[in-house]
Amino acid sequence: MSDLRTARDRALRLYDATAARTSAGVLAAYSTSFGLGTRLLGRRAQEDIRAVYALVRLADEVVDTYRGDDAGAELDELEEQTARALRTGYSTNLVVHAFARTARRVGITAAETVPFFASMRSDLTVREHDRASYEAYVYGSAEVVGLMCVRAFLNEDRRPGEPVREPDQAQVTGARALGAAFQKINFLRDLGADTEELGRTYFPGTTPGHLDDAQLSAILREITDDVEAARAAVPSLPRRARYAVGATLALYQRLLDEIASRPPEDLLVGRVRLPTPVKLLVVGESVLAEARAGRAADA
Repeated sequence: MSDLRTARDRALRLYDATAARTSAGVLAAYSTSFGLGTRLLGRRAQEDIRAVYALVRLADEVVDTYRGDDAGAELDELEEQTARALRTGYSTNLVVHAFARTARRVGITAAETVPFFASMRSDLTVREHDRASYEAYVYGSAEVVGLMCVRAFLNEDRRPGEPVREPDQAQVTGARALGAAFQKINFLRDLGADTEELGRTYFPGTTPGHLDDAQLSAILREITDDVEAARAAVPSLPRRARYAVGATLALYQRLLDEIASRPPEDLLVGRVRLPTPVKLLVVGESVLAEARAGRAADA
């Protein structure tokens, strides 16, 4: 009997590892910037963040890439798989399985996943947002993802049987601001594609295919406030997470600076990108700055 149990345990570990590699592959395929930041995390936190990213990407692909007549049904099925896996810890969908393992270990619950899927579902029908729907969308699509990530950071070395470590209010505020900043920068970066391919705009008061200087200035101020709030919470994170979040913030700040240097009409016709050498330089500078700050604090 013990031999059978041992064989089953080995098989489950193999399945878990395969699910983790699947999530890592999704991140590697879809995001250079986010991927660079995660490499600065410890092994366990890397795996957890990749699992979160992969599920988010899977849902995003349904509403932004597939967009079939049954996209709503596909999204419903993915949400049902996720809810079931949160209860059982298992899924035949490898991405969902990896996410559920992470979620159950770090304390991610339906409080995060339900608003996330609600925001994803709105992408199937909503083309323009007012302030209320925009804030609800950003919360569900991005701020809760920040909350998932901060839970992964805080519980990286949590052992079985130990209570889940809950983020404090400053960390919650910072995590939500981080998710919001990244999402809004992505909105600006993808403005042309969202307009041309999806007929969609996210920022309140704007319409697809139109953005003027005053609107862009207001959006940039809003994002800057989010970035500053996120940056203020970085010192409260575990050491490896400080390096990773700091580097990713630096990358998005550089992208935001590049976006801010363009006239609005440029954003409507092309996607702003950072060359890989620039990304590597930004990450390197951020790591050195964090290392110097750490040495100064220890002195």
